[in-house]
Amino acid sequence: MNPLYNAMPVFAQNWAWTLAGLRRSRSLYPRVFQRTLEEYERTVNEPIEVHHARQWKMLKHLIERARTHVPYYRFLPPVEERSDPYESIQRTLANIPPLEKSVYRARPRDFRADDIPGVRLTEYSTSGTTGTPLPVWITSERMAEYAAACWRMYRQAGVDLRDPWIQFPGRPIVPYGQKRPPFYRVDAHERRTLFSIFHMSPANLPSYVDALHTVPASYVQGYPSALHLVGRALLECGRPLPVGRLKAVFTSSESLLAYHRETIEKAFGAPVRDHYAATEKVVSMTSCPLNRLHLDMEFGIVEVEPAEETDEYVRGQLVVTGLGNPATPFIRYRIGDVGARAKKPCECGRPGDVFLDLDGRIEDYVLTRDGRLVGRLDHVFKEIYEIEEAQIIQHEDGRLEIAVVAAPEFGDTGHRRLLKAVHSRLGADMSVDIRRVPSIPREPNGKFRAVISKIEKAQA
Repeated sequence: MNPLYNAMPVFAQNWAWTLAGLRRSRSLYPRVFQRTLEEYERTVNEPIEVHHARQWKMLKHLIERARTHVPYYRFLPPVEERSDPYESIQRTLANIPPLEKSVYRARPRDFRADDIPGVRLTEYSTSGTTGTPLPVWITSERMAEYAAACWRMYRQAGVDLRDPWIQFPGRPIVPYGQKRPPFYRVDAHERRTLFSIFHMSPANLPSYVDALHTVPASYVQGYPSALHLVGRALLECGRPLPVGRLKAVFTSSESLLAYHRETIEKAFGAPVRDHYAATEKVVSMTSCPLNRLHLDMEFGIVEVEPAEETDEYVRGQLVVTGLGNPATPFIRYRIGDVGARAKKPCECGRPGDVFLDLDGRIEDYVLTRDGRLVGRLDHVFKEIYEIEEAQIIQHEDGRLEIAVVAAPEFGDTGHRRLLKAVHSRLGADMSVDIRRVPSIPREPNGKFRAVISKIEKAQA
């Protein structure tokens, strides 16, 4: 965290977050946002044949553009037009080999379109589930589509864009050394109160409970692991939020587990709605009132590589094709997550692909020396591009091992940057052993967990 920010009084830090909120709203809600949201709300319940026809039209345009303007895709096979749009999609994609993250990582600029000037693009960095940082260039129009997919779900839950809200984000909010409340900061522009997920020790959680009962909010958004911890504190002290005070709780960025949902809904007195997406902005799934994840069909196409199949579902790795963002097209991108797609339509009535669960983002917590449980630590690897993969292993209280698959240029500078990022989130007294390894073993589902804890601690 910036030393200047750490030295500011709380009111000045609130100003800083208000300025950040202004920048954030300009990024997420450009001029085309409202028009895109209205279109998404109009098309959501159209017949599946209409969705497939739209997807086919967008896919054809995407491939034609990519062959002309994106170096990596210059030799894509041509599309295969059939009378049935769905068959056209399937046959066209079948001729294109999956894109691996390692290929993109090795030559990311070969995926950037040569006809879009840099002033129109924003560069983002993602660590993904595997801790692999990837630079991605995104247009403002694609950000509007992403925001519209989110807000279609939010508005279905009764939330308005100008409602006050609470967020538990993955980035540092409060200086790590702060020992006394408040453990939140205020973004006045977006009417957003940001709580730190890095200060949730048993000693501090009562102040979180107090604040949640006083801070104005219509909804809450954050990581399931963080909301679960706060929810447990609300229930353990007998002070859950009154039912109906919040319209909804929105979760994202991690697998939402059953015990997460149960605790959060009891503690916050509101239904949980989950969102699955990726920084690459290639896929978006939003949940319905029946807790099923629906693919936002206007946003992308998702294939499942079958590894397990029953009469009810097919489970396997996801291969995604984003139907927007002409700046950095991802066509048949093996994103690294695993999901189970239902074979029957959802009983909520919404047409299109529906997923029963996504298995790719389950992480353990890390236990700090002062008793805080911290989840979702992939942020420590952001923008350290020399790291290809990484895994955090906690063997005992206060000691971490970080296994990294690193490029030769990682060196002492990368080592120091990684240590600084870990200590900024977990405290300078956390013992950290960084070791380079040739590879990281996978779980039975073909993935590896970003955080593995080998100490006993209650999580449910």
